[in-house]
Amino acid sequence: MQKKIDVALLEMIRQIAVHRKELLSANAKDVANCDRSDIALYDRLFMDDKKIDGMIEALQTVQKKPSPLYKSMYQFRHENGMMIENKTVPFGTILIVYESRPDVTVEATATALKSGNCILLKGGKEARNSNLLLSKCWSEALISAGLDSRMVRYLDLNRTDFQEYLKAPDTTIDLIIPRGGQKLIDFVHSVARCPVLVSGRGNNFLYVASSADLEMARSLIIESKISKISACNALDKVLVNADVPEDFFINIKNELAEKGVKIIADPTPGIWEEEFLDMKIVVERVSDFTQAVQLINKYSGQHSATIVTEDTAEAERFMETVDCAAVYHNASTRFTDGFQFGLGAEMAISTQKLHQRGPLGIEHLVTNKWYIKGNGQIR
Repeated sequence: MQKKIDVALLEMIRQIAVHRKELLSANAKDVANCDRSDIALYDRLFMDDKKIDGMIEALQTVQKKPSPLYKSMYQFRHENGMMIENKTVPFGTILIVYESRPDVTVEATATALKSGNCILLKGGKEARNSNLLLSKCWSEALISAGLDSRMVRYLDLNRTDFQEYLKAPDTTIDLIIPRGGQKLIDFVHSVARCPVLVSGRGNNFLYVASSADLEMARSLIIESKISKISACNALDKVLVNADVPEDFFINIKNELAEKGVKIIADPTPGIWEEEFLDMKIVVERVSDFTQAVQLINKYSGQHSATIVTEDTAEAERFMETVDCAAVYHNASTRFTDGFQFGLGAEMAISTQKLHQRGPLGIEHLVTNKWYIKGNGQIR
């Protein structure tokens, strides 16, 4: 089976290459119907040759990775002679619910297949044309590899029909991954009859400590905010230690404003909790390290947080006490990404603690099973 999966991944690369112009045309129809004033939506939806090349690169990387299946995680020889072993196995069928990103149709599927799973895809209506063509490419790739095309199914359902489908699916679903807003996540939780792995909001924080290299802090803040505002790993909140010179505090706000970023003053609790996905940011003073960590742990989406400091002991303390899936020292939160972490591609970025946190690659889309071998033992 795994050899056939690898063949299917290689065939999907060929399918994308063959249908490149059709994909661009289908995506152009989706883009034409979208609200371009929603910058984050447009950025996630839009597909060009560079994004298609990224899909191909992700497929190549995943195809080359070793299978994560049937690896021994624990072994124990019982006193009665039984051999007890715990191994990794597939979940079975994974349903992913996502919005506006056609590349997810490629990356999530590749990740699921390489880890031995079938996948149901429910993309947003805004990317329907792109996703239908990509799912057709997957069907052709699976058939060409001698596999059942129903290992990948695109659920072309409107919101009402999909809600009904979740209540009575036509196949066993072993794991649901909602990638979207809180309303979607709450709904999935309310009807799910299987584990739900949440890929929630970002709302990432950066803390400028008193010993920070201020030029480094400036660069990290600017680039982490403006390089890709539609990304869940973009920066939303900046906390500046009270001992950092006032000039830095004023200048960083001015530079952000010059680049078109709105500085939100006197943030409310709702603003502190919000993932912006927009040219907005909060830049606030904090009295000390303790207040910075308290604010992050109270309001962040438990996605990513970074500290800028030259004090390595302070950095270690920050990384140990901040409750996020990814914690950084002197680096941008924009690196929280499956490809950047060496996973090749990702299914999602989990912001919960069970069973996995952060980017989900093929190594994380497995569960486990106990294998016990004996010769007639009774208890």
